[in-house]
Amino acid sequence: MKNKADIDYFDIDSLLTGEEKDFRDKVRRFVDVKCMPVIAEHFDKGTFPMHLVPGMAEMGLFGLHGEGYGCRKSSHMLYGLICRELGRCDSGLRAMFSVQNSLAMFPIYSFGSEEQRKQWLPGMAKGEIIGCFGLSEPDFGSNPQGMRTKAEKSGNGFILNGTKMWITNGSIAQVAVIWAKLDGDIRGFLVETNAPGFRAAAIRRKFSYRTSPTSQIFLENCEIPEANALPGARGIKAVLQCLNLARYGVACGALGSAIACYEAAETFALERNVFSKPIASYQLVQERLVSMMIEITKAQLITYHLGRLLDENRARHTQISVAKLNNVREAIKISHIARDILGARGILADNHVIRHLCDLEAVSTLEGTESIHTLILGQDLTGISAFT
Repeated sequence: MKNKADIDYFDIDSLLTGEEKDFRDKVRRFVDVKCMPVIAEHFDKGTFPMHLVPGMAEMGLFGLHGEGYGCRKSSHMLYGLICRELGRCDSGLRAMFSVQNSLAMFPIYSFGSEEQRKQWLPGMAKGEIIGCFGLSEPDFGSNPQGMRTKAEKSGNGFILNGTKMWITNGSIAQVAVIWAKLDGDIRGFLVETNAPGFRAAAIRRKFSYRTSPTSQIFLENCEIPEANALPGARGIKAVLQCLNLARYGVACGALGSAIACYEAAETFALERNVFSKPIASYQLVQERLVSMMIEITKAQLITYHLGRLLDENRARHTQISVAKLNNVREAIKISHIARDILGARGILADNHVIRHLCDLEAVSTLEGTESIHTLILGQDLTGISAFT
């Protein structure tokens, strides 16, 4: 009998190593036992399940992109498998994991000083310190080079002024990786969230990404010491290195959402009787299940090969764009089909599909919209930029 937690029509599982499968299964059990029973309640209330963070840290889920300082470097493949399992439960849960690893710990490890690594990474690996990534602004998302947040040299430090928008973990973080322009050049800074002049305001009344602690950050003459500048975080290239890892995580998380929706639809179709037989026996329902399975299989193959390319340091950013664009777009379609198969029950949070359907609306925008990734790929194919 196939594992109901993971449709795998092309036996991609056989391509994983024993270590990858074992760790994936450990995360899967954590998701099924600890996360799934509580996530609908948190979605309903619009709160993040902070009590899950220690368990995630205990499994070694934080610090996967670095070695030492309490971190244990992992393969990109394994990182993607974790994102898929967390995404199968909830996009907000997957986002917290991704931001902590790819957008907070990774820049500190890769661009930070030895002192900064020692100061922040051990606590972050234990889940005792949460990080966030301050890049997007109210007027600049897809064009980070247009950011208006500025840093000015002042005595033995810097003064930051600006506003950041749609910041995951912003209201629960103890440290923020803030990107600002210093003399016209993009630089990265570590800002402690209790610093004078730093304020994070939770974004309320979201109907998508409800469990994600998404915030707006205000920097008003926020003064930080010179030692808080990330020495290696200079220019847009450093920003994109972080975003590439995060986009891969989004693609894998969206696949998890699609799998969750398919499994809910298949289970319901086999159990729900209409006119004295299960609705799975009707041609229209079977066609929909087959359609979902095919798109999930395509997404599985894309993310599997992309994970291997990343591990071999051969992946191009345009290939990550393919994965993000395809997986999210198809997951949205699958969530709508699954909602329809479940009928009225499809709008109940406890049946999970409506949560994924709503969350995928936000996932389609974050880390680059479908339109932006389409233009990135169009430029790669033609050599002609449509951005200017």
